[in-house]
Amino acid sequence: MAVTAHPICFLIEKFHATIYRWFQFMPREIVMSTTKFIAAPRLRELQQLETWRTAAAFIFDWFAIAAIIAVSEYIGGWLIYFVAIILIAGRMHAIASLIHEFAHVRFVLDRKVNDWVGDIVCAWPLFVTVDSYRRNHLQHHQHTNTEKDPDYRVKYGTARFTFPQRVANLVRNLSLYVIGVNAVRDLRTGLDRLNDKTAANKGYIAARLGFYAVTGTLLFAIGGLDELVFYWMVPYLSLFMTIMYVRSVAEHFAIENIDQKLEGTRTVVPLFWERAFFGPHCVSYHLEHHIYPSVPFYNLPKLHAALMENPDYRARAHITRGYTTGLLRECLAHGNYRELPALAL
Repeated sequence: MAVTAHPICFLIEKFHATIYRWFQFMPREIVMSTTKFIAAPRLRELQQLETWRTAAAFIFDWFAIAAIIAVSEYIGGWLIYFVAIILIAGRMHAIASLIHEFAHVRFVLDRKVNDWVGDIVCAWPLFVTVDSYRRNHLQHHQHTNTEKDPDYRVKYGTARFTFPQRVANLVRNLSLYVIGVNAVRDLRTGLDRLNDKTAANKGYIAARLGFYAVTGTLLFAIGGLDELVFYWMVPYLSLFMTIMYVRSVAEHFAIENIDQKLEGTRTVVPLFWERAFFGPHCVSYHLEHHIYPSVPFYNLPKLHAALMENPDYRARAHITRGYTTGLLRECLAHGNYRELPALAL
């Protein structure tokens, strides 16, 4: 019998949905845990925050970007530059994935500290804010793959997110991202959703503008404006947006049973080299995150392993091996999955 069919379970779900809206980061696993995918003590262990690990992640990402730029400038040449922007785009995605952690308040539990750090080291450099991302992402979690899901609403039915696709069409879509055409289209809608001005007070707006002003002034003083354009804006508008497109497809598209709890969200177990570009900071474990959003990124592989021990979960979970292998096959050959009964959550 479906868990939510019982009146008491229905009331519990409504109660926790309300709490989730109030605090904007309260995980839905409180409701979903009634499926007993994982023992409560083990879940509490995986939910523990280790702030230093998130700090180490964004410090590494920024150090890597600086090192890549330094090496590229020292060696010179278009080939080295091209390699550099590919690597930088991967680190941009890594930084973007950490915005997701800050949005769920998985850095520190003090929300003000969490949000200010997240804005300065991750969100503002990518032209969004933690709070606006959280507001958008909260709706995505509450209404996944429905008309109330803002991500689904702007993507579903568009040519770029309709599958299966012919090889030529997929190559064309990816090429238009690489040259920035599709990136501009996505940014026109995405940046509006991820920069909610109605929620920002004057002090916050002034601080953000000050951040850009100080950054621009420092770069001008050291003669770094060219580097800003060629090593930040160029990969941002091309390869970074290409990677974000692939990630978006991987998470919720090219899926047959999109309206199901487990089958409608995909986890991709990346190949070793894919982690640097498509799956940094364990962001590819998306199904696990949807079930237990309060588990920080560094514990998602452990959560995945624990969940896969549950035969009910293992039989229904949408797990794909590799972005350039399994995901690609699913995008081009949609419909190969057997029909599965809906799992009541």
